[in-house]
Amino acid sequence: MKILVTGGLGFIGSHTVVELQNKGFEVVIVDNLSNSSLDVIEGITAITGKKPLFENLDLRDKTRLRAFFEKHQNIIGVIHFAASKAVGESVGNPLLYYENNINALVYLLQELQKKEQAHFIFSSSCTVYGQAEKMPITEDAPVVKAMSPYGNTKQIGEEIIQDVAKVSNINSILLRYFNPIGAHPTAAIGELPLGVPQNLVPFITQTAIGLRQELSVFGNDYPTPDGTAIRDYIHVVDLAKAHVVALERLVHKQNAEKVEVFNLGTGTGSSVLEVIKAFEKVSNTQLPYKIVDRREGDVTQAYADTTKANKVLGWKTESSLEDALASAWKWEQKIRK
Repeated sequence: MKILVTGGLGFIGSHTVVELQNKGFEVVIVDNLSNSSLDVIEGITAITGKKPLFENLDLRDKTRLRAFFEKHQNIIGVIHFAASKAVGESVGNPLLYYENNINALVYLLQELQKKEQAHFIFSSSCTVYGQAEKMPITEDAPVVKAMSPYGNTKQIGEEIIQDVAKVSNINSILLRYFNPIGAHPTAAIGELPLGVPQNLVPFITQTAIGLRQELSVFGNDYPTPDGTAIRDYIHVVDLAKAHVVALERLVHKQNAEKVEVFNLGTGTGSSVLEVIKAFEKVSNTQLPYKIVDRREGDVTQAYADTTKANKVLGWKTESSLEDALASAWKWEQKIRK
């Protein structure tokens, strides 16, 4: 039961590798280390007692990717995380996002299509819904024109997978995440963005520890109770466990369709100011922040209807916002020592 995890040294990928190994899967990680570190392998090994296989490989290199699959012919499933993922950066550098996120997916599916049967889990995003008209967002909500190149690559990726499923033996589950945060409770692995963080929680923890002067809150004039944007923040360990459940569903042929879609969130929306207050509570710190202009590509609010994932996958979140923030703070303190 060998599983390929692309981008497996990244934030969500590394936590998913832990959960896969805990369930007895043999894991091989492919990562080009563009936004990750080899040290993560040590963390995974410390938690699970087993060192995953690793190859430094850029999925855009078709020749090396083909050689990889010839070497690892017994791979039965792929969980595909490898992608550029910052909304703001994608607006400024769209071609990087189209090349990295689309080409890599196509080359990967070309190799999988050669197999008699393959199971494919795609790391998608709630950005495919844009600014949904109704909250909470169900899987039936329309996929609207993306508000950023990043969001567009997720939409295009989903369409490619749907098209390929019609003419191949690839069965897929598209997992549309809301906002993953936190770290493993052991603090052996966590979120480690290179450079200035693009996401709220690592910026909060870096500000609290003194690495950043203050946190920028992008806009306080949204039509929300406190004027700041609302998101659904899910603990990364809960999210990782959903990937294992989804993979097992495909392996045991329990999927109802060739391509299935599930929202992964908590079902609760929290504003930026609510997240700041919750962090101040669990960390017992005062967080300096300032209100700045809205950021291009950001929606007003997005939180999940998790009914389908709860009922069909039999999965639901176990950790609270405060649990996730406390784990993120524990991780930040550990890596700055």
